[in-house]
Amino acid sequence: MPNFTVDQIREIMGKTDQIRNMSVIAHVDHGKSTLTDSLIAKAGIIAGDKAGDVRATDTRADEKERGITIKSTGVSLYFETDIADQKEVKPYLINLIDSPGHVDFSTEVTAALRVTDGALVVVDYVEGVCVQTETVLRQALGEKIKPVLFINKVDRGILELQVDGETMYQNFQRVIENANVIISTYECDDMGESQQVDPTNGSVAFGSALFGWAFTLTRFARVYSEKFKLDILKLMQKLWGDNYFSPAKKAFVTDDMDGTTQLPRCFVQFIMKPVITLCRNVMDGNYDIVWKMTESLGIQLKHDEKQLTGKLLMKCIYQKWINAAEALLEMIVMKLP
Repeated sequence: MPNFTVDQIREIMGKTDQIRNMSVIAHVDHGKSTLTDSLIAKAGIIAGDKAGDVRATDTRADEKERGITIKSTGVSLYFETDIADQKEVKPYLINLIDSPGHVDFSTEVTAALRVTDGALVVVDYVEGVCVQTETVLRQALGEKIKPVLFINKVDRGILELQVDGETMYQNFQRVIENANVIISTYECDDMGESQQVDPTNGSVAFGSALFGWAFTLTRFARVYSEKFKLDILKLMQKLWGDNYFSPAKKAFVTDDMDGTTQLPRCFVQFIMKPVITLCRNVMDGNYDIVWKMTESLGIQLKHDEKQLTGKLLMKCIYQKWINAAEALLEMIVMKLP
């Protein structure tokens, strides 16, 4: 059962500042339908543990069979969240269109973009910005649509490629730069401010659609702002780029050498390190370390959830800790018109 009623949707239709019309666009197989599942699960239409496997927006038999989206599918989702000001819970109506990524069905993308105001651009972490990514982005900017970026399949970087945090940062940086080059080439001058995406203003999220987890810098800045006694916006600037934390000086520095020791950049130290460490320990079966980490992160696991192993356990822990729907909601509500 969905956790909203028709009456609630009817009521919110009058409040235009709480409605977001958006489409999900990307290269074929970069994970649009899989990602949409997280939002649909959050709205209570499918079960949370099924998110990423069901691909609820692929409704036709030929789509299920071939594993690709052929027709654009629209879905209206109702959420109540305090994401905007962290004080009062407001209802939001999100009209989402999941569009195909295959070049043969690009007319479907054009149709989806004509009726929406914002676009969630999904890019594969491993493959980066591809031909079709550029095509759909160009179409979106031509229709004066504001983009936000989601870098998907980060789990492959951690588990398959076994790369460290710094390599991931460089890869993220490259994907964002490539996307911004396309955006600055095609954006309309009369849209006012630049439409470029930037992690430090919360218009980029990183995660794994298949396992249903994702994060933005805002998410971690909120957690750390109490610890460092810093304003969230200032802290977000520190969590990206060439910023390092010196334990000796107890301060943020821009030089990566602290005497003789080399410092990891803040993004790696405060964000990627816990994400990668927890993921690898779950997969290696080091449960003592896993339970310690979940306890310190404040993740409550039920008795039967603790019996899970491998990827199922990872999905369960990460969905509780950094749920993809929350990161996406935050970007959609805060960044899209």
